Amino acid sequence: ALVNVGGDLAKLVPGRVSTEVDARRAYDTHGIIRRVHDLLKLYNEIDVPPERLLFKIPSTWQGIEASRLLESEGIQTHLTFVYSFAQAAAAAQAGASVIQIFVGRVRDWARNHSGDPEIEAAIQRGEDPGLGLVTKAYNYIHKYGHKSKLMAAAVRNKQDLFSLLGVDYVIAPLKILQSLKESITAPDEKYSYVRRLSPQSAANHNFTAEELTKWDQLSLASAMGPASVQLLAAGLEGYVNQANRVEELLDKIWPPPNV
Repeated sequence: ALVNVGGDLAKLVPGRVSTEVDARRAYDTHGIIRRVHDLLKLYNEIDVPPERLLFKIPSTWQGIEASRLLESEGIQTHLTFVYSFAQAAAAAQAGASVIQIFVGRVRDWARNHSGDPEIEAAIQRGEDPGLGLVTKAYNYIHKYGHKSKLMAAAVRNKQDLFSLLGVDYVIAPLKILQSLKESITAPDEKYSYVRRLSPQSAANHNFTAEELTKWDQLSLASAMGPASVQLLAAGLEGYVNQANRVEELLDKIWPPPNV
């Protein structure tokens, strides 16, 4: 079902189509890799080439390792549920093609919780923690020449978009796109079409020695604060529940009664 939908989308849109890898494999590196290979075989049967495809993998350590191994085979991966700089940097070091950060979810956590050092440091600098995380991750990727592209998701308003102009990819809800279409913004207004993120701005960003570590499973686990731990767990739970619901629905309709 996933591949049939992905194949139809590939006929409709330019660029790449991203296919979810079962979140129930999130802590099984080789299980993720097997699932991606299975999906690739099915895509090959309907003549969708690998260069048109991304495979969306949760950013657990096992998911990041799977991304590294798949990218070494030339298979493009899309790491999601990134809620901390450590996850973003580890994903970049793994060579993930796309790294996705949920701006609004980080902001929501910060509004309702406390005790996360990374988020509190951003707030003390006067930054929105979600926008600040995207900016920092973008600067890291582009300053140090990683091949990854950064995707901002869960943007909640057009001001978020203005603050992230220059990011590699952005997922914007239709209502925000409509709002942009209808708005007229003078160049001297607070939110205007001025590029905020660029390779030049990235080159000027300074990182600490701790941030420039070669990430492994232990250092990643110790650097992930409560926000990223809780948000990753919540995201995985939601995806697992959705997968279970879809399987239940498919069990009811397949095979058809007359087969």
